[in-house]
Amino acid sequence: MDLKSLFRTKPISDILTEASLHPDGGHSSHNPDSGESIHGMKRTLGVFDLTALGIAAIIGAGIFSTIGTAAAAGGPAVIFLFVFTAIACGFSAFCYAEFASSIPVSGSAYTYAYASLGELLAWIIGWDLLMEYAIGNIAVAISWGDYFNALLAGYGIHLPSFITMDLLTASRGFDQVKAVLDTGVPLADVVSKGVPSTSLDAYNAWLTAPHIFGHPMICNIPAMLITVLVTWVVYIGIQESKRVNNIMVMIKLAVIMLVIGAGAFYVRPEHYSPFNPNGISGVLKGVSGIFFAYIGFDAISTTAEECKNPQRDLPRAMMYSLIICTVLYIATALVLVGIVKYDKLAVGDPLAYVFGPDGANLHWVSGIIAISAVIALFTVLLVYQLGQPRIWMAMSRDGLLPKIFSKLHPKYKTPSFSTILTGFVVAIPCLFMNLTEVTDLCSIGTLFAFILVCAGVLHFDPHRPKVPGRFYTPYINGKYIFPLIVAISAFLCVKYNGSGVTEFFKASDWDTAKGKIPLLGFLILMVYLAFLAFRKNLSLIPLMGLASCGYLMTELGWTNWARFTIWLVVGLSIYFLYSYKNSKLGKTA
Repeated sequence: MDLKSLFRTKPISDILTEASLHPDGGHSSHNPDSGESIHGMKRTLGVFDLTALGIAAIIGAGIFSTIGTAAAAGGPAVIFLFVFTAIACGFSAFCYAEFASSIPVSGSAYTYAYASLGELLAWIIGWDLLMEYAIGNIAVAISWGDYFNALLAGYGIHLPSFITMDLLTASRGFDQVKAVLDTGVPLADVVSKGVPSTSLDAYNAWLTAPHIFGHPMICNIPAMLITVLVTWVVYIGIQESKRVNNIMVMIKLAVIMLVIGAGAFYVRPEHYSPFNPNGISGVLKGVSGIFFAYIGFDAISTTAEECKNPQRDLPRAMMYSLIICTVLYIATALVLVGIVKYDKLAVGDPLAYVFGPDGANLHWVSGIIAISAVIALFTVLLVYQLGQPRIWMAMSRDGLLPKIFSKLHPKYKTPSFSTILTGFVVAIPCLFMNLTEVTDLCSIGTLFAFILVCAGVLHFDPHRPKVPGRFYTPYINGKYIFPLIVAISAFLCVKYNGSGVTEFFKASDWDTAKGKIPLLGFLILMVYLAFLAFRKNLSLIPLMGLASCGYLMTELGWTNWARFTIWLVVGLSIYFLYSYKNSKLGKTA
């Protein structure tokens, strides 16, 4: 094996030609006169539709759930988390926009990496995006099921508990309640002893579940059913998906504006003091849950072949959705911490909570929020289920996956097999999995994708001839600015957190040292990038994207890095056993 072959890049002209002539990897017939595929994907998305897709992905679990936990940890200063996250995403969005304008085909970061960094890194990012979309959608589907069950309960409809949760949750809840019962406490009093009501539900599920071969049959049916429904909508066509998404996004935005507008009258200024109770560490505790939501513009890029004018509309939609959602997040956070003291917001449904008895006490608003949460999470599912099949389709075109992954439905013009497989990959685990840390896994995957896209833009010559009509990341020479930023950042860390810096570099046992590895790697990367920036006059915006996303990755903990590494090792095994041998680019070479 020639090591250079692992980093062979695919010319942009070849990518565009193959997407035009072979949109389904060779399954379709072609018009010899026009050179266009008879079975190409439908170009039906405009800038409004693309922006709505971005908003659909970003305004979801983050604003209806994890914003509460982030606010509880960071206090009113949590707004700086949104600002910092938006800035990090903004640097990456410039790089995404340049690639999306230059390579307007399905595949997102995978295709961009193939054109700039080489086949091996392209495979790695494609495998990484599988985790980002599929595992993330499992979490969103489970969250949707929880909101849906709560909504039904509000109307007096109670589904059997053994079809609304997974086996592990039921088992843990049963053990927790049983331990209290064994002390002589009556079942009616276990909640008063500090046992969560959710554990009591799990206990009942364990007792009431039917048994097959002695094993309780406990599974999350609502989460599975909503995945099936979303997969069907995505399968029958982009036009239908667009209509459903646009309607639901309008409803979702109307509810967010209602929360901000109505909640502003119940804000108590004293709740903004202290503004930053737990310092910068408290603010950054919520980074995984919040960044989990900020992958909307990545999902937008996967629909490039279904855009009317991708080179113009994709960059605009990425920027519009990022700006709109950041403003909404900040405004919502200010209202939440203004109505209820920040330390009470660590709840699963913070928007409904602040309008309940402990907050504004507007029950009619809480009811509307409960309904809109179900709608909001549906749109997140929709966008993610759109994205994953199109990435598989792009990988299949290149021979890195079997041909069937790029097969288009003759009527609906969607990647049929990949869409159905994505439905299975999400729906089946929804029945049984408990993913308490899935947002961290998705966040680390997303950040890794952003880093590679920024690195891909750095690989291009910023002074190359510009093609009219395409978007290019503005070139700002980072020769002196980036090393200066690195030096100033290091100086401020030493000046204002000298004890922390000293403690970090002290020798310690492995359990303590392993948690320092991600940050140590980041520090080495920053020194290396500063050297390259000075030597090669690198562009500042992608450099800042690398730096900001790299730092956010260090905040996600050693455990998530270990799981992410295992996932990549599995992916590399598949690459060397199948993809490397079947690569079309490799066969051509």
